[in-house]
Amino acid sequence: MHISSAVRTAYGALEAVSLACRFAAILLLVLMASLVVGQVVGRNVFDLGMPWADELARFSGIALVFLCVPLLALRGQHVAVDLVPMMLPRRLRRYAFMLIETAILVFCLLTLYGFQSFLSRAGKFSSPAIGIPNWLFYAPALAGFVLLLLIAVVRLAGLFLESEPAPGDSAAS
Repeated sequence: MHISSAVRTAYGALEAVSLACRFAAILLLVLMASLVVGQVVGRNVFDLGMPWADELARFSGIALVFLCVPLLALRGQHVAVDLVPMMLPRRLRRYAFMLIETAILVFCLLTLYGFQSFLSRAGKFSSPAIGIPNWLFYAPALAGFVLLLLIAVVRLAGLFLESEPAPGDSAAS
Protein backbone atom coordinates (compact mmCIF):
# COMPACT_ATOMS: atom_id res chain seq x y z
CA MET A 1 0.00 0.00 0.00
CA HIS A 2 1.37 3.38 -1.00
CA ILE A 3 1.87 5.80 1.88
CA SER A 4 -0.47 8.47 0.51
CA SER A 5 -3.25 5.89 0.13
CA ALA A 6 -2.56 4.84 3.73
CA VAL A 7 -3.07 8.47 4.78
CA ARG A 8 -6.35 8.61 2.83
CA THR A 9 -7.48 5.33 4.42
CA ALA A 10 -6.58 6.61 7.90
CA TYR A 11 -8.40 9.86 7.13
CA GLY A 12 -11.51 7.90 6.13
CA ALA A 13 -11.36 5.73 9.25
CA LEU A 14 -10.94 8.79 11.46
CA GLU A 15 -13.88 10.45 9.72
CA ALA A 16 -16.06 7.40 10.40
CA VAL A 17 -15.08 7.33 14.09
CA SER A 18 -15.54 11.10 14.35
CA LEU A 19 -19.02 10.85 12.82
CA ALA A 20 -19.90 8.19 15.40
CA CYS A 21 -18.66 10.57 18.10
CA ARG A 22 -20.84 13.32 16.65
CA PHE A 23 -23.86 11.01 16.79
CA ALA A 24 -23.08 10.25 20.45
CA ALA A 25 -22.73 14.00 21.07
CA ILE A 26 -26.17 14.61 19.56
CA LEU A 27 -27.65 12.01 21.90
CA LEU A 28 -25.86 13.67 24.82
CA LEU A 29 -27.29 17.04 23.78
CA VAL A 30 -30.81 15.59 23.78
CA LEU A 31 -30.13 14.02 27.18
CA MET A 32 -28.76 17.28 28.57
CA ALA A 33 -31.73 19.32 27.34
CA SER A 34 -34.17 16.73 28.71
CA LEU A 35 -32.44 16.71 32.08
CA VAL A 36 -32.47 20.50 32.37
CA VAL A 37 -36.17 20.68 31.45
CA GLY A 38 -36.88 17.78 33.82
CA GLN A 39 -35.08 19.59 36.62
CA VAL A 40 -37.05 22.78 36.09
CA VAL A 41 -40.36 20.92 35.93
CA GLY A 42 -39.44 18.75 38.91
CA ARG A 43 -38.44 21.70 41.04
CA ASN A 44 -41.26 24.08 40.09
CA VAL A 45 -44.17 21.68 39.62
CA PHE A 46 -43.43 18.76 41.93
CA ASP A 47 -41.11 20.48 44.46
CA LEU A 48 -38.57 17.77 43.70
CA GLY A 49 -34.82 18.33 43.74
CA MET A 50 -32.71 16.16 41.43
CA PRO A 51 -28.99 16.69 42.10
CA TRP A 52 -28.15 13.66 39.97
CA ALA A 53 -29.76 15.32 36.93
CA ASP A 54 -27.52 18.37 37.31
CA GLU A 55 -24.42 16.19 37.44
CA LEU A 56 -25.50 14.09 34.46
CA ALA A 57 -26.38 17.22 32.46
CA ARG A 58 -22.94 18.67 33.25
CA PHE A 59 -21.29 15.42 32.16
CA SER A 60 -23.33 15.46 28.93
CA GLY A 61 -22.37 19.05 28.13
CA ILE A 62 -18.67 18.50 28.68
CA ALA A 63 -18.68 15.16 26.86
CA LEU A 64 -20.43 16.48 23.76
CA VAL A 65 -17.80 19.19 23.33
CA PHE A 66 -14.89 16.76 23.45
CA LEU A 67 -16.67 14.29 21.18
CA CYS A 68 -17.26 16.94 18.49
CA VAL A 69 -13.74 18.40 18.47
CA PRO A 70 -12.19 15.58 16.38
CA LEU A 71 -14.66 15.93 13.50
CA LEU A 72 -14.30 19.70 13.44
CA ALA A 73 -10.50 19.41 13.44
CA LEU A 74 -10.55 16.72 10.77
CA ARG A 75 -12.65 18.90 8.48
CA GLY A 76 -10.78 22.10 9.33
CA GLN A 77 -13.95 23.65 10.77
CA HIS A 78 -12.75 24.39 14.28
CA VAL A 79 -12.00 27.90 15.49
CA ALA A 80 -8.51 28.93 14.41
CA VAL A 81 -6.49 32.06 13.95
CA ASP A 82 -4.91 31.54 10.55
CA LEU A 83 -4.43 35.13 9.42
CA VAL A 84 -0.63 34.89 9.26
CA PRO A 85 -0.38 31.49 7.51
CA MET A 86 -2.96 32.52 4.91
CA MET A 87 -0.93 35.65 4.06
CA LEU A 88 2.19 33.59 3.39
CA PRO A 89 3.15 32.31 -0.06
CA ARG A 90 1.83 28.79 -0.75
CA ARG A 91 5.12 27.03 -0.04
CA LEU A 92 5.71 28.84 3.26
CA ARG A 93 2.05 28.38 4.18
CA ARG A 94 2.52 24.63 3.99
CA TYR A 95 5.44 24.83 6.44
CA ALA A 96 3.41 27.06 8.75
CA PHE A 97 0.60 24.50 8.74
CA MET A 98 3.15 21.76 9.46
CA LEU A 99 4.32 23.76 12.46
CA ILE A 100 0.72 24.27 13.61
CA GLU A 101 -0.12 20.57 13.30
CA THR A 102 3.08 19.72 15.18
CA ALA A 103 2.03 22.12 17.96
CA ILE A 104 -1.40 20.44 18.11
CA LEU A 105 0.30 17.05 18.27
CA VAL A 106 2.57 18.16 21.14
CA PHE A 107 -0.39 19.71 22.97
CA CYS A 108 -2.33 16.45 22.67
CA LEU A 109 0.63 14.42 23.92
CA LEU A 110 1.07 16.71 26.92
CA THR A 111 -2.65 16.63 27.69
CA LEU A 112 -2.77 12.84 27.42
CA TYR A 113 0.24 12.60 29.72
CA GLY A 114 -1.60 14.86 32.16
CA PHE A 115 -4.68 12.64 31.88
CA GLN A 116 -2.57 9.60 32.69
CA SER A 117 -1.11 11.30 35.75
CA PHE A 118 -4.48 12.61 36.91
CA LEU A 119 -6.58 9.51 36.26
CA SER A 120 -4.04 7.17 37.83
CA ARG A 121 -4.98 8.85 41.14
CA ALA A 122 -8.50 10.22 40.60
CA GLY A 123 -9.82 7.42 38.40
CA LYS A 124 -10.72 5.24 41.35
CA PHE A 125 -13.09 7.84 42.85
CA SER A 126 -16.69 8.50 41.82
CA SER A 127 -18.79 11.58 41.16
CA PRO A 128 -20.76 12.72 44.23
CA ALA A 129 -24.40 12.61 43.09
CA ILE A 130 -24.70 9.59 40.79
CA GLY A 131 -21.48 7.77 41.51
CA ILE A 132 -20.07 7.70 37.98
CA PRO A 133 -16.45 6.53 38.23
CA ASN A 134 -14.10 9.40 37.37
CA TRP A 135 -12.43 7.37 34.61
CA LEU A 136 -15.83 7.14 32.90
CA PHE A 137 -16.60 10.81 33.57
CA TYR A 138 -13.35 11.82 31.81
CA ALA A 139 -13.50 9.13 29.08
CA PRO A 140 -15.10 11.39 26.42
CA ALA A 141 -12.39 14.02 26.91
CA LEU A 142 -9.73 11.33 26.76
CA ALA A 143 -11.26 9.86 23.59
CA GLY A 144 -11.48 13.32 22.04
CA PHE A 145 -7.81 14.01 22.68
CA VAL A 146 -6.73 10.59 21.40
CA LEU A 147 -8.69 11.19 18.20
CA LEU A 148 -7.35 14.74 17.91
CA LEU A 149 -3.81 13.35 18.26
CA LEU A 150 -4.43 10.80 15.50
CA ILE A 151 -5.99 13.47 13.30
CA ALA A 152 -2.96 15.72 13.79
CA VAL A 153 -0.69 12.82 12.80
CA VAL A 154 -2.73 12.11 9.65
CA ARG A 155 -2.95 15.79 8.69
CA LEU A 156 0.77 16.23 9.28
CA ALA A 157 1.50 13.18 7.13
CA GLY A 158 -0.79 14.62 4.46
CA LEU A 159 1.11 17.90 4.56
CA PHE A 160 4.44 16.10 4.20
CA LEU A 161 3.19 14.02 1.26
CA GLU A 162 1.14 16.57 -0.64
CA SER A 163 1.93 19.94 -2.06
CA GLU A 164 -1.48 21.12 -0.77
CA PRO A 165 -2.84 20.94 2.78
CA ALA A 166 -4.50 17.73 3.95
CA PRO A 167 -8.26 17.21 3.58
CA GLY A 168 -10.24 19.88 5.36
CA ASP A 169 -8.66 22.73 3.37
CA SER A 170 -6.01 24.00 5.74
CA ALA A 171 -4.29 22.52 8.74
CA ALA A 172 -5.33 25.22 11.14
CA SER A 173 -8.52 26.66 9.70
